[in-house]
Amino acid sequence: MWKIFGLVSLQTFFLAGGQVLLKLGLEKLGKFEWSWAYFKSVATDWWLLACGVSFGLATVLWFFILKKFPFSQAYPLTSLSFVFGMIAAWLVFGESIPFSRWIGLILVVSGCFLILK
Repeated sequence: MWKIFGLVSLQTFFLAGGQVLLKLGLEKLGKFEWSWAYFKSVATDWWLLACGVSFGLATVLWFFILKKFPFSQAYPLTSLSFVFGMIAAWLVFGESIPFSRWIGLILVVSGCFLILK
């Protein structure tokens, strides 16, 4: 039980981390345009490259999880990415999180533990 929880937690951490890196990278880019210069700046942006690495790590770890654990247990646990995403919104982007969302987060984590039982 704890092995799958730890692995999925790590996988969803990389997944949410990739989303955070993607947002940070996109915020630094200028206005979107269909030009070679724009796409060259996208391809050479360190934030976006780190995003790709994070997504790649999440994907490889997901391969392992799917191979070793039941899908009906592993897939619902990916909702843990909501936990990491909301914490990142609060810590990295300084967003204000209403109390009702914290309650929702507690419910998501509680649901994950019920899935593991």
